[in-house]
Amino acid sequence: MSHHHESFASHGGLDRRLWASAALNAAITLAEFVGGILSGSLALLSDATHNLSDVVAIVLALMARRLGRRPPTTRHTYGLKRVEVVAALINAVMLIAVTVLIAHQAVLRLLHPEPVAQGIMLVVALVALGANIGSALLLRQHDKGDVNVRGVFLHMAQDAVASLTVVVAALLARTGVGPYLDSVAALLVGVVVLRSALSLAWQTLSTILEGVPGDVDIVDLADRVHRAFAPACLHHIHVWELGSSQRLLMAHVTVAQDMSGLAIESFLSRLKALLHEQWGINHATIEPEVAACAQPELLGRWDKSHV
Repeated sequence: MSHHHESFASHGGLDRRLWASAALNAAITLAEFVGGILSGSLALLSDATHNLSDVVAIVLALMARRLGRRPPTTRHTYGLKRVEVVAALINAVMLIAVTVLIAHQAVLRLLHPEPVAQGIMLVVALVALGANIGSALLLRQHDKGDVNVRGVFLHMAQDAVASLTVVVAALLARTGVGPYLDSVAALLVGVVVLRSALSLAWQTLSTILEGVPGDVDIVDLADRVHRAFAPACLHHIHVWELGSSQRLLMAHVTVAQDMSGLAIESFLSRLKALLHEQWGINHATIEPEVAACAQPELLGRWDKSHV
């Protein structure tokens, strides 16, 4: 019981830190948006877009944590992890569109440079830098096993670097290259945002299409399982993920004909432990076989006649 309360308290504490980080980033976004308009700084507007993406990323992480705690239902037997993936894809598409618009304006500004209001730009950039560092410190002691929270932490650290770029541009705003630096800083931050958005879009599309996670090599997986549990042979393999931290595997595995039911259960338990330890697969459905399989190939094929 004490462990349950401790776990609940730990979840609640981390959730509060995530909400605090989201609030900080929302304030940064609003300040940079207003400051960018008042000062005429595209770099601030670009960084505002970057911080907005982090607000969405934090909210998605919180959604994933909340939905991940919900038990399955008869309608959603795997839960609602895919909500996180769909929302992330929408976020990525919006980020790409906004970044392209800002990049277009930055290129036009490079061709026709305009001075920016250094005072407003510098104050807002320094506030954003401080808030981004604060957000990163809030999540510094995050759960190392929680990839959602780790992803948010890395976003915060990346934001601090982007805000530092805007501060440098603001400090040099009144020099001869100042009007150009604002546009260059906007483009640099835009490149970072675009790279993250494209990566996010690719990952979410791959998840929606039930692609194999990028760090899983099915050929290597089958080979290592065979070497660890010879003569067992894993085949008809499907590996996919519903969302972050929720990987699944379905496969057939050959077992010796003289194995008892208890021995097979023990073998499957050890096999699932290896899959979880080595590849992060936390839900495996494995069909043991003692006779020849109708589909002995490594990869399973969609065959309506085969059950």
